[in-house]
Amino acid sequence: MRRPQEFRAGTSTHARGAVAEDAAAEWLEAQGYEILERNVRYDVGEIDAVARDGETLCFVEVKARIDESFGSPLEAVTRHRQRRLARAASLYLVDHPWRGPCRFDVLGLLAEGDAWRVELVRDAFSL
Repeated sequence: MRRPQEFRAGTSTHARGAVAEDAAAEWLEAQGYEILERNVRYDVGEIDAVARDGETLCFVEVKARIDESFGSPLEAVTRHRQRRLARAASLYLVDHPWRGPCRFDVLGLLAEGDAWRVELVRDAFSL
């Protein structure tokens, strides 16, 4: 799993985001999720990961922080961000019809020394 040191050393927001999303995908797979797609972009927003958890399609938002001086990673998923993710998920479902249940999960990564503290909120919000 990519380490927080790589996150801290990132030269741009994009580079740090890639490290966090790689770590998140590895962690999710270790928990039994099947990652279907990553970084799905629409004009209305981006989905960090689309995954299956059993028979449920999950739209996963990943947030990482070096520390909690600006709040926890999970607190960074504001109502505005939730709406953007929901709009992107709606477009994803138009492009990729799905008949089973769907949910929004939020995965927070907090750098603690040379490891991540991971917090996953399943079904974090609804439309």
